Order: sequence, then C-alpha cells, then structure tokens
Amino acid sequence: MARSDIWEHGSDSPVPAVAVLDARGDVVGWSKAAEEILGYPAAEILGRPGTDLRMERDRATRIWTWHGGHGDDDYRIGMVDLRHHDGDQIVTHLERIRITTPDGAPAWVIAAIPASALTLGTSVLEPLLSAAPVVMVVWDTDLRSVWRNEQAQRLEGFFPCFEAGRPLPEARGEDDPLVPPELIREVLDGGDPVLDRESRWGGTGRERTFSTFLFRVEALDSRPLGVCLMAIDITNSRARERLALLRRASVQIGTTLDVQRTAQELTDLAVPAFADYATVDLTEAVLPGTEPLERLAANQNGIPVFRRAGLTSIHEGVPEALWPLGQPVYVPPGSPFTKVLATGRSYFEPEMNTAPGSWLDEDPHRARVISAMGMHTLIIVPLRARGSLLGIAVFVRTDNKAQFTRDDLVLAEELAARAALSLDNARQYTREHDASLALQRRLLPRRLCGGDVMDLASRYLPSDVHQGVGGDWYDTIPLPDSRLALVVGDVTGHGIDAAASMGRLRTAMRTLAYLGLPPAELLARLDELYARQDEEEQGALSPIAATCLYAVYDPATRRCAMASAGHLPPAIVRPGGGVFFPDLPAGTPIGLGLGAHESAEFDLGDGALLALYTDGLIERRDADLDDGMRRLGAALARTGVPLDRLCTSVIGAMVTSAAEDDVTLLLARARP
Repeated sequence: MARSDIWEHGSDSPVPAVAVLDARGDVVGWSKAAEEILGYPAAEILGRPGTDLRMERDRATRIWTWHGGHGDDDYRIGMVDLRHHDGDQIVTHLERIRITTPDGAPAWVIAAIPASALTLGTSVLEPLLSAAPVVMVVWDTDLRSVWRNEQAQRLEGFFPCFEAGRPLPEARGEDDPLVPPELIREVLDGGDPVLDRESRWGGTGRERTFSTFLFRVEALDSRPLGVCLMAIDITNSRARERLALLRRASVQIGTTLDVQRTAQELTDLAVPAFADYATVDLTEAVLPGTEPLERLAANQNGIPVFRRAGLTSIHEGVPEALWPLGQPVYVPPGSPFTKVLATGRSYFEPEMNTAPGSWLDEDPHRARVISAMGMHTLIIVPLRARGSLLGIAVFVRTDNKAQFTRDDLVLAEELAARAALSLDNARQYTREHDASLALQRRLLPRRLCGGDVMDLASRYLPSDVHQGVGGDWYDTIPLPDSRLALVVGDVTGHGIDAAASMGRLRTAMRTLAYLGLPPAELLARLDELYARQDEEEQGALSPIAATCLYAVYDPATRRCAMASAGHLPPAIVRPGGGVFFPDLPAGTPIGLGLGAHESAEFDLGDGALLALYTDGLIERRDADLDDGMRRLGAALARTGVPLDRLCTSVIGAMVTSAAEDDVTLLLARARP
C-alpha cells in the first residue's frame, strides 16, 4: 500500500532525503531528512545495500531493477518508489549524481523528495508546470492525489479528488475528475495513454470543454508509479469552433431534398458563426421551373448569371442584398463572381480593395453597398459536385472586424463542398421526381368513367419522401353488359421505374379486362404474363412486384365480384352508414408467377359505397393497419355527403402533412 500522508516542510521548498552509496551500492551516507522521510535511523541503514530501500520483496529483483534503471549514467532523474521503515510505499522524485571518491572509486549521491511534498522548485521544469495554464494532477498506484499544480488547486472545490491525499471515487459521480475513474485505472494497469479526450464540465455555471490527456507515470525501470492527468480548457478554441461548425453542417445542411431550402440552410449556418452576411447564388440548371436567365437582358448591373437561392444577414431586413431570394443576380463580366464560375476556383480578398482601379469600378451598385455596410473582407467559393458547377457561395464580414484568414478559406470551402453535394442530391431528386410525376400523371386516367352505373371520385397524392412518386394507380374500365371494372394497385418502389411499371400493368390489365375474364382469372393471367416477361428480359429491368385489387360491378344483379393480389380489402359502406371490410382471400402479388388468386362476390344495394385504396392512406408509423382501417371506416361513415366532398374529407382525416408513401383513394357509389 502506498504511503499517502503529506510530508511538508514549512512554507519553503522541501528538504530532500540525501544518501550516499559506495561502489558496491551500500549506504555510506544518510541525512537527517532521509531519516525523517523514510523512517530509518542512520545506525540502522548505514552499511546496508541501497537496494533494500526498494519495494520489491525479492533481493535479486531489487538488484536488477537498480542496475537496469540506474546503470553507470553520470546523472539520472525520475520517479522511484521507495520503502518506508514501516513497509509503506513512498513515491519519490529522485535524482542520482555520480561522483568519484579520492581513491578513484565511483559513488552516488541520491536525493529524493516524496511526490506528495512537491509544490515548487525540485527541478527547473516544476515551477513552470505548477504555474502552467493547464490542469495537472498526479495520482499514485493507490490512486490517491500526490501532486497537483496551481490550476488544479483552484478546482479542488469542484473536484475533491484533486486534493492531496484524496483517493479517486470508485465510480463516476459528484467527485468527478473530468474523466471516468475506471478509465484512469485502465491507464494505470495497461499503460496505454489517453490522448485528446473531450470532457465537458459545468461546475462554474457555464459549460466548459476540456481536452484531457492521461498517461502513466513510470519509474526509471518502467514500473508504474501512478497516473498523470492533464486537462486544457478548449471552450473558446478556434480550432474546436471550426470542428463544431463542420459537425453542425453535417446535420443542418441537406435536411430535405429541396434545392432552395438546402441553399438557405448553408447561409443560416454560416451567419453569424462564420460570416456577417452570406448568399448562395445558383445557376439556372439547378433551379428547374424558373425563367431561363438567357432570356433576361443585361442592364447597368451587368449580366444575369445566377439566381439567388440563399440569403442571411446579421442585420434585420438584409440591407446588404441587392437582389432578394428567387431573383436573378447580375454581375459584371470581369467581376470575381464570374471568375469563380469560369475557373471553378475560390476567390479570397482578406482586405477588400475599394480604391479606384479595383474590380468595383465596373460594379458601382455593389461598391455603394460595400461602403455603406462596412464590408471589409470577402470569400467567394464555387459550389461543385460530381463534376458540375452549381453556383457560388459568398461570405462577407461587416461588424466582425477580424479579417478572413487562409484557415477561414479552407473552412468555407469545406462548408461549400458539403452543401454542394446536398444541392446536387436535391437537384437530381427534383429532376427525377418531376419526370416520374409527369409520367405517372400521363399514365393515370384523366377522367373516370362510371357511365350510368356508378358515381365516382378519386384522389392521388404523391409522396415527397424517399425517391418521391411511387407506383400507385387506379382505373375504371367500362365492360360489356353495362358492367364496370374498378382497379386500385401499388407497384413496389418509387421513381421513374415504378411509374413506368405501373403504366405497363395498367395497359395489360385493361387488355385482359376487355376479354371479360373473371377477377381471379384476370389476376392469374396478369401474374403469369409479367413473371414470364421478367424472365425474358433477364433482369434488364428491376423485377416487377405489385399488389392489386380488381372488382367488377354488375348493375343488373347489384353484385360485385372481386379478387385481391396481396392488396388490402376494400371498404363497403351501406346506405345507412354501416361500414365493413369484406373478408377476401389475400392472393399473391403480381409478378411472382404463383397465380394463387380467388374471387368473392358481395351484394351492393342501391346507394352502397365501395372504397378502394392503397396502404399509404391508412399506414402510420405509430399505429398498425387495423387501427388505420378503423379510422378509415369512421371517416367513410357519413351519409348524405356528395361523393367528391366525401373523398376530400376522407383524405383530410387520414393523411398527415408528411405522408411517407403515395396515397390513392377511389370511391364508387352504386346508382339506383
């Protein structure tokens, strides 16, 4: 067990224990301080081997560690554990100096000070360490504090384990040494240091962040003597602030697949943490649906090159901006903005030159704003992703008088690179979303035809999550003998492939329906057709899989025959408002080639309502399908409501503002 009581010597520097060892290593000199510190009277220790003062029980080991640790060096300094007279361990700061006796034999002068007594002055470095602006604490092998510098002493009120002689707690708690006690024990046992570990502490009323280091203190023979903690306050570190800003960028930029929102997220992140004013201006290729810039005429401000997509300022009303969001941005041909666009390289002006002869001569409007707002430092960074130049990001400081540095330029380029990737993802998503939505709308029926048999109403809501438009479809098909076929289906997947597959299925189903096939047989034929087609194409397209409900209403008998290919059952609403979901055989989805489908028939009286839908209408993350069907039944149980209004009401009751899948609803009411 280590001796942990504190040895003090008044207010002065501690007096070291001094011993002299002869050439054989026997103690031939012993000071009064040595007797006080180690407890051995001179008469008892003189003539004994100096190795008897070491802690090892085995004599051979003591001799080996002495010679291995000291050897024949003329001078050696380090931490050594010595044995007190009562058997306790004392961790000491030891200096050994080799001398030569008058007869030419070697001898050694040993000076040792208990680590617990170290305050100042035992070496040239210790005054520096004691006053250093870092927290330093040393624990012995029993993990009791044996030394701490002035910074650590100031924190003893918050960390009692810093106090001299206080042990570490068994576990993390109120007495928290900035790092978990178990981690300190791991360093003592294993020897592996812990470097630059971030620790947070709020003991002074505001949270402070420390970069902490732990390393094992070892004796001259590499045996562990304790653990040293060093902690540096990095709360206001510029490097840490930059890293924090980059971490925030990975979370706050690109939260949606919307181009303009992504651009705005970049400027909102940059102001005020990095700049006082920031803009994102994009080329027209990144903003579909806007008027082509080439159609706009040049004016006294230059030529229209960009369109503003992001804009943030520390000043209310953004007085720095010549062009608001969504408007074309004009720049002179020789300005830094066009140079960045042409070269793809950043422009850096740490101190803006507004004197005559600068680029601002060709841009008097910007020159006036720069002068009025006190803009004094500028960075313009290209927004590049996957080989395409999407636009530029501009960062300016006004109230912040610090000039941008080269490190700031690197940070701005890193922020721009992350934002550009998100912008490109949003651009590609928007293109595919618009294309697939246009394709799907072309493939879905523009007008439902119920003839004199049924009144019809429908709603289709594309999802804005995942890849956007999916493969939902619905259809009504007039058949011979005044019968009417009703269809609702859902192709797996999203995007153009799903929309194209939906169009092929709808066309094939119409063709088979005109043959007058019963519902189960029609679905079996459709399944076989598409399974065979997938084999012939040998994976050229993604395998088709779709759920589908096919129903045929006969007004002569008031009966409806239907079959399901893995689809949800329809809802049937009686004229009096009662709602039930018929028990249909589930069937297998289209495209598997199994052909396991069965038909069922149900009566539809005058005024009865049939509701066909896709799972996007009833699915929610926080509820199961049964709950969704109960909610749908309640929404449908309204009598005397016009069909189109009922359709709108059901959608409003069932669909949240952020639907995660396409929503399709087809309502059909039997006419008297």
